[in-house]
Amino acid sequence: MESRVNYYGKIFPVKFERAIGEVLIDENNKEYLDFFSGAGALNYGHNHPELAQNVKSFLEQNYIIHSLDMNSQIRKEFLDAFKSIILKPRNLDFKIQFPGPTGTNAVEAAIKIARKATSRTNIIAFTNSFHGMTSMSYALSGSRDHAQSYNTADGAIFMPFDQYESETVDSFNYLKKMIENPGTGFEKPAAIILETIQGEGGINVASKNWLKKIRDFTSKHQILLIVDDIQMGCGRTGDFFSFENSDIHPDIVLLSKSLSGFGLPLSMVLLKPEFDLWTPGEYNGTFRSNNLALRTALSSLNFWKNDSFLLHLSENIKYLKKEISRISQKFDPIVGVRGRGMVWGLEFESPDLSKQVAEDLFNSGVLIETCGPRDEVIKLLPPLNISKENLKLGLNLLSKSIQKFCPNRAQLVK
Repeated sequence: MESRVNYYGKIFPVKFERAIGEVLIDENNKEYLDFFSGAGALNYGHNHPELAQNVKSFLEQNYIIHSLDMNSQIRKEFLDAFKSIILKPRNLDFKIQFPGPTGTNAVEAAIKIARKATSRTNIIAFTNSFHGMTSMSYALSGSRDHAQSYNTADGAIFMPFDQYESETVDSFNYLKKMIENPGTGFEKPAAIILETIQGEGGINVASKNWLKKIRDFTSKHQILLIVDDIQMGCGRTGDFFSFENSDIHPDIVLLSKSLSGFGLPLSMVLLKPEFDLWTPGEYNGTFRSNNLALRTALSSLNFWKNDSFLLHLSENIKYLKKEISRISQKFDPIVGVRGRGMVWGLEFESPDLSKQVAEDLFNSGVLIETCGPRDEVIKLLPPLNISKENLKLGLNLLSKSIQKFCPNRAQLVK
């Protein structure tokens, strides 16, 4: 009955029945460690007990779930908490827009408001980027399959991401010349959209220096800077926002995936107040937030003022970085290691190897995904609060799987 377009059901060909934390259980009661986290939508794991209890309580009291964008008590509580827990401590001043429920809806809304605010059309995106599957979002995705580039929107212009060619080639200088110099045929864009860490593109990490130069340049030329934090936000990099350690303040920030904390669809566009130029109802939609998703989103914000959670996250980050570095130095066919916080990528010399490792891990009981232009990168996205024991177990299984297909090991670096 289901369309052939189904994807994850084919790369993980079992029927999952239950899940708790970082463990999924299939119909045969086989357990799987989750180093995939719903493509980044489950940063706090599956069915977190505290969030699950809030869902149960919310439903039992017959609170309104669907209300378009009508006012509700839970919406007010969430907005107040997001301001006090997330924005104010980071000295961020944003208006909040709820577009449709998925990340690509947030991208589409951001592009429309950027064009309205600047009266310009073009949008700069980057090589190996990914922003979604609707028309404009897909057009801005450098990692899209060019054989399927039908019906993409106009106005997308691609520039090389940080260190795209090599560490010695200054991609920012190229962008700067294309915009500032006469004779390039380049019209000033409305906005630049970027991921500080490109997830689908291969875990490509933008440097602080590059991000600072992009921010300073966009401010100078009245070009809006949009940070797509849909996969890398909500704590994935160790901070709530992925751009925090770069000391930049974007004009627009996009959140979705783990925003609800429970896997429920929810997305937001954060706008500097001067760019909140919508007229009421100008950007409309039936599912612009959902009160049940806001209930779990509100609860998940409390993790970010919980010392126990923050300490556990910090310890997980240190351990993951150390072990990934050790694994990367152990095997010759691993040609690169990139990441930050709780997102890391191991680049193999061929996509066949990375796919073999991912398939073997699945058979061994670990969910993991490949990424990159040729699927040559193993992407690690375990839950932020994964237990130390299961983090260690998953990484040991990763090392064993790699060893099956990479027998010519490099000398261990001690």
